[in-house]
Amino acid sequence: MSLNRRISWTLALRDMRNDRVQLPAGFLSARALVECFTKTRRPLVVAGKFDRAAIMAHAAAAARAHQIRTGSTWAAAMSVSLKAAWQVAKTAQRAAAH
Repeated sequence: MSLNRRISWTLALRDMRNDRVQLPAGFLSARALVECFTKTRRPLVVAGKFDRAAIMAHAAAAARAHQIRTGSTWAAAMSVSLKAAWQVAKTAQRAAAH
């Protein structure tokens, strides 16, 4: 008994595209703001450890700018900005380790 299975390549490729990580609106600009704040203000990593106060301060500043730019709620703006700040901090910690 032979089982023939047909694959819809259109549906398969659509599912693969949908499985990719979707960046929230304004994430890239929030990350750029945090990177700018890091260069001009306080670093996010000090002696190989995260400076959580600096991460929060940079995220709050980026969230204010994000909220003005997009008109989103404070919670949504902080969510995007904290994700961006932690991504920048983790990158900085890996760079400092090498």
